Amino acid sequence: MGNQTSEKNMLKVKAHAMMEGAGANVKRLFPTQLMNTYDPFVLLDEFFVTPPAGFPTHPHRGFEGLTYMLEGGFNHKDNLGNDSSVYAGGVQRFTAGSGLEHSELPAEEGVNHGFQLWINLEKSKKGMNPSYQQVDKGDFPVNGGDGIREIVIAGEGSSLILQTEVIYKDVTSENGAPYEITLPKDHKGFIYVFDGAISVPYHSVEKGEALFFSDQEKFTITSNPMCRFLFISGRPHGQEMILNGPFVD
Repeated sequence: MGNQTSEKNMLKVKAHAMMEGAGANVKRLFPTQLMNTYDPFVLLDEFFVTPPAGFPTHPHRGFEGLTYMLEGGFNHKDNLGNDSSVYAGGVQRFTAGSGLEHSELPAEEGVNHGFQLWINLEKSKKGMNPSYQQVDKGDFPVNGGDGIREIVIAGEGSSLILQTEVIYKDVTSENGAPYEITLPKDHKGFIYVFDGAISVPYHSVEKGEALFFSDQEKFTITSNPMCRFLFISGRPHGQEMILNGPFVD
């Protein structure tokens, strides 16, 4: 448990480097031996995929997944007839529902870098028809000022359609500008740092680390001198998650 510390209702976790798919390098925040699923979230990977590595055709059911690109691109091809590529700043969302097969392969040479987040579907929606959506760079709300820039991937103003109440923001803080986290009522949330480092009350969080919180409504993040992180929160379903490889039952 050396990669975890808990204090003041917060838990710090370090992502675990591993291989997935066909030779794809990922940093897995959860689920791992150190951190299980985090209702309503099933999985978060930061991936670094260089051709010919990738994720050849495979099945899913019972959840929806978001692929958010930071660098390069990814091609999604599925048995619904979708075949499209998303590039840096864009997102692909697939809702597996009752079942879907797809491949996710790098769309450019060199390193294709991004995140994949899995969000559980509540029991009443696990049998819904599968679907797909793509939102490209420039189509997400961007807020900021005084050294802060936040891209709203999911939440108020975003056109991304999800089956669960989720907030997903990509936040950049420059020159030590403070950023206030406000956790919505009944949400559980976490911050994942992927550039620089941050400080919050009782904790410092470095690149490749995350801070989880559930009953902390407000706190302030500071950086020195620059950082970039994901702020993700969601309303838990309060139901058991049974993971069977690519399936969430």
